[in-house]
Amino acid sequence: MLVERVCGICSHSHAFTYAMCVESINGIEVPKRGQYIRVITAELERLHSHFLWLGIACHIIGHDSMFMHIWDERELVMDLLEKMTGNRVNYAMVTIGGARRDIGDELRRELLAACDKLKAPLDRITEIALTDKTIAMRTKGVGVLTREDALRMGAVGPHARASGVKIDVRKDAPYSSYEDFDFDVPVVESGDVFARVVVRALECYESIKIIRQALENLPDTPINLGNKLVKIQEGQTVARHEAPRGQLTHMVVGNGGFNNHRVSIHVPSYKNTPTVPHMLRGNTVADAGLIIASIDPCFSCLDR
Repeated sequence: MLVERVCGICSHSHAFTYAMCVESINGIEVPKRGQYIRVITAELERLHSHFLWLGIACHIIGHDSMFMHIWDERELVMDLLEKMTGNRVNYAMVTIGGARRDIGDELRRELLAACDKLKAPLDRITEIALTDKTIAMRTKGVGVLTREDALRMGAVGPHARASGVKIDVRKDAPYSSYEDFDFDVPVVESGDVFARVVVRALECYESIKIIRQALENLPDTPINLGNKLVKIQEGQTVARHEAPRGQLTHMVVGNGGFNNHRVSIHVPSYKNTPTVPHMLRGNTVADAGLIIASIDPCFSCLDR
């Protein structure tokens, strides 16, 4: 799908959300196994994105040994995505009506083993993030966004949850069988850069929980409907997905022709970026780069 090219890190999120729009317009019900495979890919992508961000945050702070340690663990996630989809980015895992590739028994066992393998390094990363003095000095009390300001400015995703706003599309408006999974939505109240580190680290645990549940209960259905759409029916719909950075919204308008009449994409970075000038106030120039990075901005998405 062309929409995957909007962003490399969250390419599945864009394909996922766009497909849900087209499926809604055309009245297509995705088979349960296809829904679960979409969720597994989405949560692996969330792990990839959060590990990437945590590593970059450490690099900006000047903790390069931690940066390299985190990115080493990120490679395991990238390897899993490549084995599942054939690509490290732009996975092409979504097709209209389901998933493009199945997860066989051997790969399923390998993915489950990887969930166990990731826990120990994630525990170590989280421990260091919570206790390291260098990280604390550079992040605690820096770039504060209060809960009231987060709500007023419309912050989303981990950025909002780090300011005490408990919002998550997966819980608030479940889609693609997310209602089948038991997981928590981590929330921290302090609203500073440290809180954004903690929230993303905790969300990695929840993603692993979801992946494990999906793999252990993978439905015995087709992965897709095997249909090839020629036309998108006349109509308009909006779909939302909890991308790694927050709520991603696609709107698709079909006029019954061979091409969409209109596709509008509203990305989480567009919602979170207006909070940056507010967070910069009262902080030093040296902290500016870290504060901007703390929302995990995607300038590719912004420049879509």
